[in-house]
Amino acid sequence: MKKRILQKHTEILMFFILISAVAFANGLSDGVYSNYFKEVYHVTAFQRGFIEFPRELPGLLCAIVIGFIGFLGDLRVAFIAQILALTGVTVLGVFTPAFGIMLIFLFINSLGMHLFMPLQDAIGMSLAEPDKIGVRMGQFSSVRAGFNLIAALLVFFGFRTGFFTFESPVKLMFLIAGVAFLCAAAMSAVMISHVKPPKTAPKKNKLVLRKQYRYYYLLTILHGVQKQIAFVYGTWVIVDLLSKKADTLALLTIVVGFISIFFYNLLGKWMDQFGIKKMMYFDALTFIGVYIIYGFVVWGILSGKLPDHGLAVWFIYLLFISDRLSMQIGMVNSIYLRSIAWNPDEVTSTLSMGISLDHVVSIIAALAGGVIWTRWGSQWVFFMAAAFSLGNLFVAYRVQPDKEKEMAEKMRSISQN
Repeated sequence: MKKRILQKHTEILMFFILISAVAFANGLSDGVYSNYFKEVYHVTAFQRGFIEFPRELPGLLCAIVIGFIGFLGDLRVAFIAQILALTGVTVLGVFTPAFGIMLIFLFINSLGMHLFMPLQDAIGMSLAEPDKIGVRMGQFSSVRAGFNLIAALLVFFGFRTGFFTFESPVKLMFLIAGVAFLCAAAMSAVMISHVKPPKTAPKKNKLVLRKQYRYYYLLTILHGVQKQIAFVYGTWVIVDLLSKKADTLALLTIVVGFISIFFYNLLGKWMDQFGIKKMMYFDALTFIGVYIIYGFVVWGILSGKLPDHGLAVWFIYLLFISDRLSMQIGMVNSIYLRSIAWNPDEVTSTLSMGISLDHVVSIIAALAGGVIWTRWGSQWVFFMAAAFSLGNLFVAYRVQPDKEKEMAEKMRSISQN
């Protein structure tokens, strides 16, 4: 018994190292790509929009790729994901390829990062103790936030001091990210040999679309809308409406990262304490509240009823931070899926399907948001997000996690017999 507990703790420790390396690498690469495109390739607004296609395409393809190679097992696919991310970012760090070639290696790097998105939740939940899933997921997320924060601080001070620069032939921040991805790949390889597979041989992962998972799919679609509003238009309010520079956004990101270290742990404890349904209500009401307030504050600044300086600006900063934190409550979606999964082998493929749906909706939401912002005013983008977030409230009302979990367990028993 003690030996099994020690092995479980060792497996969890290895996973902490894996996700730490990935979070640090992503912070040093994905976090500076916008500046890289602008300063190295001097892209136009049209080209910047075009670049999003190879960056987001892996998200659309995630479910298909997982469906093809998922039979290898989560840890082996995680190893492949790190090798892809390593290859892409290393080439961009060592060379300055032609624009078209750069897009190819950007795609390779992005494919690796997107493949690992569903895997990190699936592996994390499979390693967690049955009575501590919420706590463990909170801890995993806190560690990721912590290493994202370290990367953000390194980027901020690195560029301020000239240690990092896009003017040199070799992009040092990308090479450091490559080393971190290499460490992640090495840890994935170690985990493949140390983490015991399930007693029953896993079935080949495939595209999963079950009626029983309909509320999870709806939550991922809603998340795609909310994500675009938070990361694109919430940021654009600060850049366009308030005319703030990149250092302001960097500092806000650092603040969010610091708070997230503690907030994720708190969320995990709340998950185990209050349960899935109550946390879904909290998730929905937080989104609705933040976006309604966001819309009215933006309307107030545009109409001149609120100043574009002083207290109103600080209130926008507070909303920006609150919006980013509210996005983190979405980890309840993965825990909900695992609790109702009819077959544990379907968790990874269903999570990847969710990411694909998320990215499809994200692209549509970005286009729709741009039209609404231009034609009717930026405040209506946030009111639209609040309206869509009513869907989260509907799901929270409709789901019955205990009954769905009981049904899933019955189906598992029937399939095994």
